[in-house]
Amino acid sequence: MLQAEIDHRRQGEASTDDMVWIPGGTFRMGSDHHYPEEAPSHSAAVDGFWIDRTPVTNRQFKAFVNATGHVTTAQIVPDPKQYPGARPEMIYAGSLVFSPPSRVADLHDWSQWWTFMKGATWRRPYGPSSNIRNLDDHPVVHVSYSDALAYAKWAGKDLPTEAEWEFAARGGLDGEDFAWGNTLNPGGRHMANTWQGFFPLENHCEDGFERTSPVMAFPPNGYGVHDMIGNVWEWTADWWSARHEADAHEPCCIPQNPRGGPESASFDCSQPHIRIPRKVLKGGSHLCAPNYCRRYRPAARHAEPIDTSTSHVGFRCVVRNGSER
Repeated sequence: MLQAEIDHRRQGEASTDDMVWIPGGTFRMGSDHHYPEEAPSHSAAVDGFWIDRTPVTNRQFKAFVNATGHVTTAQIVPDPKQYPGARPEMIYAGSLVFSPPSRVADLHDWSQWWTFMKGATWRRPYGPSSNIRNLDDHPVVHVSYSDALAYAKWAGKDLPTEAEWEFAARGGLDGEDFAWGNTLNPGGRHMANTWQGFFPLENHCEDGFERTSPVMAFPPNGYGVHDMIGNVWEWTADWWSARHEADAHEPCCIPQNPRGGPESASFDCSQPHIRIPRKVLKGGSHLCAPNYCRRYRPAARHAEPIDTSTSHVGFRCVVRNGSER
């Protein structure tokens, strides 16, 4: 990154040089044909906005940390009061790392392949002995919601709403299953970094990657945006809600720039003793597989606690109230 650009960002001003203009419009958000949290499909409208061409990379996040001294959530020892019942020896700085098991008893038990690893951070994505020396062009991971938002504010940008993110991911193809049409691998070509094989035991790496991939390794969508599908999940600004709102009764009442549900509805009802609100993640990741997680689609969505970071979650930014140059 040029020094002039670093100085520019220190002033909190956004540069759209590495961004793509999304024209805005009305589209069918969600899906009635996959997971229940994606339903009901409904009409929504967004204004035009700029979005990062790729997820934020390790190179870009490094520039932010060097300029600000930002310390990520994964580098801070959690407050035990927020995790009642947790054993004292489990309260340490770290992050969730995908660790392939040798066997699986129950695909509903994700603890079999996720390890809360001491010393795992954005600089050491697979634990203390790893590094990002050759991963400058890979998406930054092990970033919590507050880490992503801090970067966005430093860059003079913001995080996308769920509606903005999904509209951009569709690339102008309204109602299609994938960002490139209705076939996962058209003509046998892999269009995104996902999992091939039986998750989580075998990854055939037919797309060329076992973990994250460089952010422009796969074709862009119809808007010229890369990696909206697969590689890493991406944070959005919206609080999680279990379902979408239904269609408006009248065409005149289609939601314009909708903003999801309230924070109070985002908590995990299966863990009432832990009061950590959740945001919406979009896009799926390199761990999405046909036998386990078919969330490599624009409509797919996932709830993530705002204090959580993992080896397969990153983000990208938007700029609003602008215009195409």
